Amino acid sequence: MQEEQFTQSAQGHQHEHRSDTVILPAPTPWPMVLALGLSLVITGMVTHWVMSLLGLLLTLRSIFGWFFDIFPHELHVAVPVQTGVMKISSTRTTREQLPVSARHRTLLPVETFSITSGIKGGIGGGIAMIVPAALFGLLKYHSIWYAVNLLAAGGFVSWGGESTAFLAQFHLEGLLAATGIHIFTSLLIGLLYGAMLPMFPRKPILTAGFVAPLLWTGLLYSALGIISPVLNARINWLWFVISQIAFGLVCGFIVNLQVKVRTPQFRSLPFAVRAGIHSDVPLTKDDEQ
Repeated sequence: MQEEQFTQSAQGHQHEHRSDTVILPAPTPWPMVLALGLSLVITGMVTHWVMSLLGLLLTLRSIFGWFFDIFPHELHVAVPVQTGVMKISSTRTTREQLPVSARHRTLLPVETFSITSGIKGGIGGGIAMIVPAALFGLLKYHSIWYAVNLLAAGGFVSWGGESTAFLAQFHLEGLLAATGIHIFTSLLIGLLYGAMLPMFPRKPILTAGFVAPLLWTGLLYSALGIISPVLNARINWLWFVISQIAFGLVCGFIVNLQVKVRTPQFRSLPFAVRAGIHSDVPLTKDDEQ
């Protein structure tokens, strides 16, 4: 069978190309068979070795068949074509474009906060978040180290089965791990606040202190069981929300106090607007009067 394919391919190369046909690579099923074989090999690793054996046979057969579809000559087929002129038409009706003011521009923030503003806000929010977290551990477990060790338990698999009394004690490795996790997440969320607050110029503290913490608390509530089952089983969501709101209020307040830097959107404005001579805000009827 393979020799016949070689003969057909060789003959196809010897014939001159006709004007009413186009030469295309011959269709082959072996790539799909190869994908199926590899899938069965992996499936057998978690089910039964027979599945892997069947996948190995399909993989070897597909490699062999695909190889001889290409070497020593690639198989081609002649597909007949018909030349003609095709008239392109559309049933859509044309619509007149709405007039746009010459002063119209994209509504993007012309000023935003720098990276250092987000870092400062993350540091301040991270310090503020420690207060309700420590208060929670002190009131419920009579120890300020419970929240620290609970955060560190998310990275220590061996702490998954430890008792509440163990988590209420001081552990140096737990303190170091929790400090690293807390600093990293605080700085990351602080940078997020620095990029997000210019998009909400009217009520930034409301957005930073309540809307954003409630939003990512909901996301974390649905995903924490997969990310850290230990933390999900022991976390108190009420105090977690209080801690997040404390972080958001302080971080948003600090970021909002920083000096903004100009974006490329500002540089694209006319010189008179950038110099403060004219405003890019369109006048209303009351202003014109």
